[in-house]
Amino acid sequence: MASADQIKALLKAYSQGDEAQFYSVAMQIAAAEARGGHGKLAEELRELIDKSRSRLPGPGPSPIPLAKPRGEIADLLTISYPRIRMQDLVLASKTKDILARVIREHKIIREIRAHGLVPRKKLLLVGPPGTGKTMTASAIAGELSLPLFVVRLDRLITRFMGETSAKLRLIFDAIAQTRAVYLFDEFDSIGSARALENDVGEIRRVVNSFLQMVEQDASDSIIIAATNHPTILDSALFRRFDDIVKYNLPTTREIEVALKAKLAGARVSNKINWAKLSAAAKGLSYADLTRATGDALKHALIEGRPLSGADLLSSIAERKEALTHGRPQRQS
Repeated sequence: MASADQIKALLKAYSQGDEAQFYSVAMQIAAAEARGGHGKLAEELRELIDKSRSRLPGPGPSPIPLAKPRGEIADLLTISYPRIRMQDLVLASKTKDILARVIREHKIIREIRAHGLVPRKKLLLVGPPGTGKTMTASAIAGELSLPLFVVRLDRLITRFMGETSAKLRLIFDAIAQTRAVYLFDEFDSIGSARALENDVGEIRRVVNSFLQMVEQDASDSIIIAATNHPTILDSALFRRFDDIVKYNLPTTREIEVALKAKLAGARVSNKINWAKLSAAAKGLSYADLTRATGDALKHALIEGRPLSGADLLSSIAERKEALTHGRPQRQS
């Protein structure tokens, strides 16, 4: 029979959305039942745990989430359970090393806490659009089997004095109560420098509130802020993050890796000159590459033939032209 401590640990893991701990305690209970001579019950518990786990990475119905925002906070956050992993991202080696360290620390978070230490848990991602910042938050959540909460800036920022700070407090209360990855995308919307000429006082209060709340946060959640415009952020914000992770447009080598990864499983001509394609695509972001390869592949599928290097070169040129002239790309 489950002990009182095990029941409390199970409920605590459930309330915090800590799936790894939830399953760990459940397996401990099953093992205790087996030792107590309740073999049939132990086997039934193991089968239930295995079935629940097997639904997480594969297709089919989504499992019942262990964490879901309710009440007023539900309007401020969107939740997802990402399945992508770090291996799905093409990033610079230095960036990967920083992120890998964060993930490793959170996989042994209890040991780190037991020694009176704090894991790296506050990240500021900076770089051009389409370089993988938002995908990084999803990959970290996927690696740690944590839910991803994305802050809805359209609901957070209001024109009423003091209301944004009050809503920000609700988000940090959720951060403390439910272990997850929390993403503040387009962070410059709330973290702009307090000395900006168009500041009428409200932005000052919001930045001050964020500084105070992030400083006081002692949760096991991961807070990620992403911005394309680091130069307009308040300088005090940088000191509140454990790591400033910089993202750049991909190199020709990274472009080649990304193109091959995005076309894995597709019918592709074996005469493609990847070096030539990578050089032609220099200056595009990962998001641009995704769109260019997708358009090229659709064109080849329509014609019922393998994807050629000419298809990719044409799509890459179209994407560059669209970006140069600020026009939406022609849909294929």
